[in-house]
Amino acid sequence: MKKMTTKPNILLTRIDNRLIHGQVGVTWVNHLGANLVVVANDKVSQDEVQQSLMDMVLPDVIQARYFSIQKTIDIIHKASPKQKIFLVVKDVHDALALKQGGVPIDHINVGNMHYEEGKKQISSTVSVDDKDIEAFKKLADMGVTLDVRGVPNEKGQDIRALIKEFPI
Repeated sequence: MKKMTTKPNILLTRIDNRLIHGQVGVTWVNHLGANLVVVANDKVSQDEVQQSLMDMVLPDVIQARYFSIQKTIDIIHKASPKQKIFLVVKDVHDALALKQGGVPIDHINVGNMHYEEGKKQISSTVSVDDKDIEAFKKLADMGVTLDVRGVPNEKGQDIRALIKEFPI
């Protein structure tokens, strides 16, 4: 007898402040075999222009949904098992809010966190400040694997090895 599960089929969660762009829309989607990209971000869930621009990057056979953090938490467990979900968030704080809200995130691909004033660069594509480090620590304490990698064929690096303040 088959056991019924309500766990959504989340193939991967990616932090990328660019959200959906060429790398995400083509390379990662194809690599994962995803048929649905869920962008969880409060601002983008309200911005139809940005949504349209991101939709243009995706192949026609891939669907995209743009939800606020709370709506993602509320409905992710209603996803059909046929939905192979690639979950994309803008920053580590959105990822932490989802995890704390009960979204079953076990692995996060840290793809892109742009450098800005007050942040320090820890890899070619990832810059963090103290608040980011604290959020990454909380995720790690919750058992989430944190893998820094731009594209699928790159060798990933554990973010804990890149952040010196991170107790391993």
